[in-house]
Amino acid sequence: MRSIIHADNTDHNAVQIPPAVRNTRLLYVGPVVLLLLRITTASSLVSLQKNSLVSLAAMDDVRATTAWVASRSSHVSVDSSGIERVVDTIKDSIPKVDWDFEGIHYFDNGPLTVQYLFVLDALNFCFWPDKDLSYDHLASGLKAALQNDKSVFDADRLQKYTGPELRKLLKWPRPLPLEDERVRLLHEVGLELERNFEGKASNLVDSCGKSAVKLVTLVTRHFPGFRDHSVYKGHQVFLYKRAQIFAADLLGAFKGKGYGEFNDKGAITIFADYIVPAVLRQLGVLRYSSALAGTIEAEGEIDSGSEEEVELRACSVYAVEKMRELVWKKFGKQSIMAGPQGLTLTCVGGLSVTEAATGAAIKT
Repeated sequence: MRSIIHADNTDHNAVQIPPAVRNTRLLYVGPVVLLLLRITTASSLVSLQKNSLVSLAAMDDVRATTAWVASRSSHVSVDSSGIERVVDTIKDSIPKVDWDFEGIHYFDNGPLTVQYLFVLDALNFCFWPDKDLSYDHLASGLKAALQNDKSVFDADRLQKYTGPELRKLLKWPRPLPLEDERVRLLHEVGLELERNFEGKASNLVDSCGKSAVKLVTLVTRHFPGFRDHSVYKGHQVFLYKRAQIFAADLLGAFKGKGYGEFNDKGAITIFADYIVPAVLRQLGVLRYSSALAGTIEAEGEIDSGSEEEVELRACSVYAVEKMRELVWKKFGKQSIMAGPQGLTLTCVGGLSVTEAATGAAIKT
């Protein structure tokens, strides 16, 4: 277990918690989490064994450190009976949803799509301060910009964008939340792609050797903005939300082929976003302390890096890992397998499904 303190790499997602998911919408939101669980269980142990030469350290760190948090959590607890109830509903109730069922993402089945997705995932955080802004605006805005100018995400251009220029790309009429940080991340992406990957995110993906774990490792190694770390009670906690979302976006967009072919896709975890604990709570998998529940019901803020914030995210990862284990135990590795049409991991990571389902601005 690592205990090196490295607090400055907290993901920008981790700034505030969402209001409770409305019970009337839960029938739509709940299956999305179950679908994500289906995908995380879809790769057999055999596929992982075939990639035994690939280090699983990055994902091992995520699983080990989130489990460590869950075992010491004061504000969030994982209900094993709730996990049992949910898993019993999984086998026959998981819908299949296309990755881009809303049509908001760019896709040309080539390197330009990879470049688009990497830029998109670099900027995929903190929408809530502007109630009119959502992930859908970001995805569709970047799509339109790329359709209008195929060089808009070239590495040299990414290094030069200003806040007003980014707004213009997205056709957004006012400053974006954390606009300076978004611009800084664009510069970082452009510089590191140019320095190490000949300016192309597709080269980054090619270098991972069809390993999602290696891709997450390379992304977090070369691009500090993707290092999603927190510190909890003196121990470093690894979450790697957006780096894993990038792998999942590739998997979904390319339907498990070409740039989206990963032999170890089952090694990645659920994405530690705030819609996930909200839904898991409604499903009876997570329990909150009375103080935390009160803050949530009042739509209050929780500081980034606070115990509550880390527990919400870490316990969500741990809970879904426990669900995954129980699925294998109950149904066996061959009983629940997701085909390419079911690869909707980013529906939770990108909030494209769940924002519409909750009818609320999810504060991520």
